[in-house]
Amino acid sequence: MIKKCLFPAAGYGTRFLPATKAMPKEMLPVVNKPLIQYAVEEALEAGLSEIGSVTG
Repeated sequence: MIKKCLFPAAGYGTRFLPATKAMPKEMLPVVNKPLIQYAVEEALEAGLSEIGSVTG
């Protein structure tokens, strides 16, 4: 069974400007949580136990 997950989180997020001028695109709030938190929660619910991110 797959237990590891890797999220791509690199790049400048220029398509989200001016919102990404002050924070990374992964931390942009969607409703009440940062965008990346939704992905991490889904991975945990799917049973993945090792989570990482690729930054650049």
